[in-house]
Amino acid sequence: MTWTDSHCHLEGFRNKGILPETLERARRAGVSRLVVIGTDPEDWAVNREIAQENPDEIFHTVGLHPNHVEDGWEAQVASLHALFDEEPRPVAVGEIGLDYFRLPKDEEKAASRKAAQKAAFRNQLALAKGLGTPVVVHCRSSFEDCVAEIDASGVSWERVVFHCFTEGPEEISVLLDRGGRASFTGIVTFGNAENIQSAAKLQGLDKLMVETDSPYLAPEPMRGKPNEPANLTFVGAFLAKLLEVDEAKLATITTRNARNFYCLPA
Repeated sequence: MTWTDSHCHLEGFRNKGILPETLERARRAGVSRLVVIGTDPEDWAVNREIAQENPDEIFHTVGLHPNHVEDGWEAQVASLHALFDEEPRPVAVGEIGLDYFRLPKDEEKAASRKAAQKAAFRNQLALAKGLGTPVVVHCRSSFEDCVAEIDASGVSWERVVFHCFTEGPEEISVLLDRGGRASFTGIVTFGNAENIQSAAKLQGLDKLMVETDSPYLAPEPMRGKPNEPANLTFVGAFLAKLLEVDEAKLATITTRNARNFYCLPA
């Protein structure tokens, strides 16, 4: 039984000098492939190096996270296109999107921050459309605006995943009606996550992907501890029970779905 962690962050493990043992624990847990996600220029090069060093296991994306959209973001986004000429080639643009959770309290400053995030999102959606790559979306307290921007971009919804989905059935219906999908983290295992669990049940298996988003969001029973890719098995086991499917089958389906979405080699 093998799993694919469709969304994780490894820079911190690398910086602490504990990446080799972290990856070995993942292998022992059956997590045989990982997609490491870009958020800003500081991790783009690191993620590429990690993917170079582990060519059969690790694949990387590049994107400017909305919380990193600050002065000078235009040049950072403009530099993304050249990264797709390097090897190993990024497998997606992401994570990109909108995050209104920590906007300034001042209305004028909040409006300015929203406008900058939207502009950066549009530019990166245009890049993904031009390259024909998948898009990994970060969406927090901004669902309607995220959907509107993707609709306007012309990006194929079949190439879009809303990672770390924390909305409910109504919102996942919006994605599914358009051809998009959601992926789920350890949050789905929390006792107060009934709405997210209902969304996962509504989406079903056909487009399901699982992720740790490590080092964040450790699942039950590891909640409160640093998260890592090996913990993906807890997310998978929970979803297998929720969706009433054999755990090995869910591992096979979600691995296939991640491979197809990111166009990973067989």
